[in-house]
Amino acid sequence: MLIFDGHNDLLLNLWLHHRDAPAQAFYQGIERGHLDFPRIQQGGLGGGLFAIFVPPQEYIARTVPARAEEPYEPLQIMWQQLEILQQLADASGGRARICRSHDEIAACRAASVLAMVAHIEGADALDGDGEALQAFWQAGVRSIGPFWNLPNRFGQGVSGSFPGSPDTGPGLTAAGEALIKQANALRMMIDVSHMNEKAFRDTARLSDAPLVASHSNAHALCPQPRNLTDAQLVAIRDSGGLVGINFGNAFLRADGQRDSNTPLTEIVKHCDHLLRIMGSDHVAFGSDFDGITPPEALGDVSGLPRLLAALREAGYDQTLTEKLAWGNWQRVLAQTGL
Repeated sequence: MLIFDGHNDLLLNLWLHHRDAPAQAFYQGIERGHLDFPRIQQGGLGGGLFAIFVPPQEYIARTVPARAEEPYEPLQIMWQQLEILQQLADASGGRARICRSHDEIAACRAASVLAMVAHIEGADALDGDGEALQAFWQAGVRSIGPFWNLPNRFGQGVSGSFPGSPDTGPGLTAAGEALIKQANALRMMIDVSHMNEKAFRDTARLSDAPLVASHSNAHALCPQPRNLTDAQLVAIRDSGGLVGINFGNAFLRADGQRDSNTPLTEIVKHCDHLLRIMGSDHVAFGSDFDGITPPEALGDVSGLPRLLAALREAGYDQTLTEKLAWGNWQRVLAQTGL
């Protein structure tokens, strides 16, 4: 069974550690992280949203000290990561493709080609007039999450320590409201995963598209501020949207720890909870691979068959599993206008 995954940070990993030859690293195998092409094939990953993410400058310096003195130009970093995605497609020999519509994603699935959708995680580097957003749309980006954890001109991302509420700050600024409208006009999917509660409510009020949280979990089971309350889950359901389950231990466990000794049944528990509230059409996967610490029982993308086995053991039938694995993402992307 092929899987479509709502979020990964592969491009950041390649930009940080394999910038000189990203395609070579991706196709030959990467020691660091959760994703490369050999393991993608082992795990049955058929497609997903590939995040363009600019980390804080101090994170770059701490992670790759040799790059500490490089100029920090967020907009340029975004374009560099999108270029890496293009290099992966160009070097694939037909095995991977950047997709700009749900029809292209479906065609990739039918041909066993990796379907890669470009996604912006954090709009900090974008201008307030929509020119940069339009440029990224024309270059193939089809999804945007306006926030990461830190404030920007569009509002404030969700922040705070465990345990905590997602109600951590003010809502969208005037520029943030304009960004939502611009994304709607382009039919660019809007990701609410890093929005605080007030920004979430503003987006729900303004957007005419399904609400999508690409990599978030149930706050009722794990009270991380970035997880979603039951009321938010209802709002997402009522909009026709979905939630992609995050595989990070810190977003799964009731104690909020990053302990990798986390059974796959914790992912199943979050699936169960979301399904009870939202129904079978509104839950999918959003691993956050290369951005989180996953359960040791999963390991990396090659462990996805073990997750599917855990769902079957929990009583999930073929129809439901196929919705979680692929069908619900395909529906929402089509409904959004991709």
